[in-house]
Amino acid sequence: MQKQTITGEAVVLNLRAANFMPRLGAALLDALIYGVVWIGLMIGIASSTSAFTLDPAAAEIVIILSMVTLMFIAPFLVEGLSRGRSLGKLALGLRVVRDDGGTIRWRHAFTRSLTGVFELWMTAGSVAIIASLFNKNSKRLGDMMAGTYVIVARAPRMPTPLPGVPTSMQQWTQIADVGRIPTGLAKQVNSLIRNSATMHPNALANISHGLYTQLLEYVTPGPPPGVDPMTFMVAVMAERRNRDYQVLERQRQRRERDAQYLVR
Repeated sequence: MQKQTITGEAVVLNLRAANFMPRLGAALLDALIYGVVWIGLMIGIASSTSAFTLDPAAAEIVIILSMVTLMFIAPFLVEGLSRGRSLGKLALGLRVVRDDGGTIRWRHAFTRSLTGVFELWMTAGSVAIIASLFNKNSKRLGDMMAGTYVIVARAPRMPTPLPGVPTSMQQWTQIADVGRIPTGLAKQVNSLIRNSATMHPNALANISHGLYTQLLEYVTPGPPPGVDPMTFMVAVMAERRNRDYQVLERQRQRRERDAQYLVR
């Protein structure tokens, strides 16, 4: 879900709140990591005290301290030091932020970790799950009390930029008609151009020939003599993209002119 947040400087931020499933996955991964560390800690304590036996009171204190470390101190330190990115959240591309979109502070990490002792550990996450399901930003109780929520912090992978018009085809593109190419065919050609460097030569040749033949039905005049299919397709798609941009730019300029007349 996209959440629009306005900062103190009146800057609008469009932050995507993480939904229930990524948060659950991150919480389970964190619990697994903390559990493994806790088991290792217990094994270390047991091996270091093998030469002598702890009395029942001392053993009880050790167990209590280890549980407090597991359920509160470790999550508090990890979230505070990382500014909202535990190992589980880092693996799934999540981050805890304040309601205004800013970086969390130690007080936020403290509130979330303290509340988490009850809603995550003591109730096996059931309270957090119920709270998240009924909140539009998938907040658990700790988020509600701390004034935070979890966002998707991992930026989407940008596609490989498409090449421009080859130099040998620039004169041809000035007179070419490329406006009738169907959108589906254009997407196929663009995908082929992006992936051509990683394709097997035989597969590239077969697919290129099929798309080249289809493009010839919508592009006039045909390619100049001696131009290979891939160069032709690159030129056609680059020129089509340039002309689409010019159309959008003219529309933007026209809207700006209209807006100026309305203001007067």
